[in-house]
Amino acid sequence: MTMKPLLLLLLCAEVLAISSVCLASTAYPTVPGTAATDCSPAGGGGDDTLVPTRREVYGDGRIFDISHRYTTNMPAFLSNDGIGQFLWLPHSMKNGSLANNSEMKIPTHTGTHVDAPGHVFDHYFDAGFDVDTLDLEVLNGLALLVDVPRDQNITAEVMKFLNIPKGVRRVLFRTLNTDRRLMFKKEFDSSYVGFMRDGAKWLVENTDIKLVGIDYLSVAAFDDLIPSHLEFLERREVILVEALKLDGIQPGLYNVHCLPLRLLGAEGSPIRCILMT
Repeated sequence: MTMKPLLLLLLCAEVLAISSVCLASTAYPTVPGTAATDCSPAGGGGDDTLVPTRREVYGDGRIFDISHRYTTNMPAFLSNDGIGQFLWLPHSMKNGSLANNSEMKIPTHTGTHVDAPGHVFDHYFDAGFDVDTLDLEVLNGLALLVDVPRDQNITAEVMKFLNIPKGVRRVLFRTLNTDRRLMFKKEFDSSYVGFMRDGAKWLVENTDIKLVGIDYLSVAAFDDLIPSHLEFLERREVILVEALKLDGIQPGLYNVHCLPLRLLGAEGSPIRCILMT
C-alpha cells in the first residue's frame, strides 16, 4: 500500500517530462526532411508503435542544439549531390549478427565542423597541429550570437559596424545563409555569406575573439576562400566552427559548448555544439 503514492509521483513526473519535451520541440522551427514530434501516447506497446523523439531544444528551452543533423542530402563543399550515403550496416541483427554495428565515412569538413590550423598551412599539418590540439577552453564558454547585416559579406567595415566589445572571446555570426536555409539544400551554393580577407584581418587584429562560428560550410566567402582562412589560422589562436544551425535563436549571450572528435592527424572534425541560457 505504501508504494502506491510513490508510483503515482513517478508517473506524474514522467508525464511532466514528456510534456516539456513536446513544448520545447514546438518552440523551434521544424527541420526540413524530418517528421514533427508525435506527443501522443504510443499505445499498443508493439514495435510498430515506437516513435523516436528528435529534438532541437532541451531542458525546458534552456539548451539549443546548433549542430546540423547528418542526412544524405546535406550539402557538401563544391558538390551538387549532397554528401550521399555516409552510413552502412555491415553487421545487422536481421542477417544473423549478434548486434547492429554501423560504419561511417564522411569528409571531416562536412556538416557542423571545426577547422584546425593544418587545414590551410601544410607546415602546421606536418607538425601535428590537428583537431586534437585545439583548446577546449576556447570551444566552451560565454559566447555572443550576432546578426550580420544581410546584404553583404563580412568585411572590415561590417566588423566595425557590429562593434563587438573588447573582452568577448567567442562570437557566432548569423548571416543571410540562415535566412536562405542553405544548409538544408542539397546543392552547394557559392553565393553564401562569409568573411572577406579584410574582415578576418580586422577581427584578428582588433578584437579578443578566439572562436568564430558561422552558419555555412566555410567561414570564408567563396571569393576570398583561402586568404580569409590564412588570416584566421596563421597565429593558431583562432578556432573556426562552421555550418552552425542558428535559426530560431535570439541574438544575445549564451554559453556555448563545442566538442570535436579526437582525431589524431585530422585537420578538421565533425563537432557537436549546443547553446545554453
